[in-house]
Amino acid sequence: MSGSITISEQAEQMIANYIHHLSLQKKLSSKTLKEYKSDLKHFIGWFEAADQFKEVTVFRIEAVVTSTLVNYREAMQKTMALKPSTINRRLITLKQFFEWATTEAHVNHDPTKLIKLVPEQKSNPRRMTDQEEMLLIEASKQYGTLRDQTIIFTMLHTGLRPTEICNLTPDDIQLNPDNSYLIVRSLIRNKTREVPLNADCKNVIDKYIRTLSSDSVYLFASEKTGSRLTDRALRYLVQKYMKSAQIEGLRAHDLRHRFGYTMATKTELQHLAQIMGHENPNTTMIYVKNGHS
Repeated sequence: MSGSITISEQAEQMIANYIHHLSLQKKLSSKTLKEYKSDLKHFIGWFEAADQFKEVTVFRIEAVVTSTLVNYREAMQKTMALKPSTINRRLITLKQFFEWATTEAHVNHDPTKLIKLVPEQKSNPRRMTDQEEMLLIEASKQYGTLRDQTIIFTMLHTGLRPTEICNLTPDDIQLNPDNSYLIVRSLIRNKTREVPLNADCKNVIDKYIRTLSSDSVYLFASEKTGSRLTDRALRYLVQKYMKSAQIEGLRAHDLRHRFGYTMATKTELQHLAQIMGHENPNTTMIYVKNGHS
């Protein structure tokens, strides 16, 4: 949509400055940066064209106050009839933008602080608790092989889908002193993404990968056949340790949700979407906590 929106040169420059800041400070893809730009152009395009701002010919960031954003949120809901997830994504983009603008002294205060997100009907996934995560890890250590322990830990600390875990190869693991990550390859879209590994996950995988033979095709091969671990076998494996830990009501995919909820407290929406492999950041909105409201 941003391609059809014309905004002032002054506004274009401010967006460019912000995108440049993001490109330097965060490891974001060009697609993610484009989405940030699109959200900001949508707001500024509305701002410069809205009837209540007839006297405004170009975007002035200091002219944006809380009531401006309330009006924008209402326009997205009623006039544009946008989905709550789309509205909330754009509001979060604005919150991040104005946080930067305040830090850079472009504005004296952040007008987005009191702006609340709109309610969404989508029910949130069941949330694994801290205790349940600890119990699951302990169960895998007590009853499982080193492979199983590493699978459980990796799922919890990377948020990979079960299929993505099964598809990993030793070459997909990049363990470096400063920047460790794993590569997720999409067999359908022929795309890849990099998922960072924290220090704990790096150490666990490093210990495990040292036990693999040099001709290992898959990182987590079937212990029976040596071939690719099937999705069904992985789900069964997770359920086995769930049962041992006396955890009920959770599935293998809920380990991915655990990662999403945990990371949402310290990761920007667009970046989290990139890490989790969401084509649409709206999908990532289920993990956004009250800290953004």
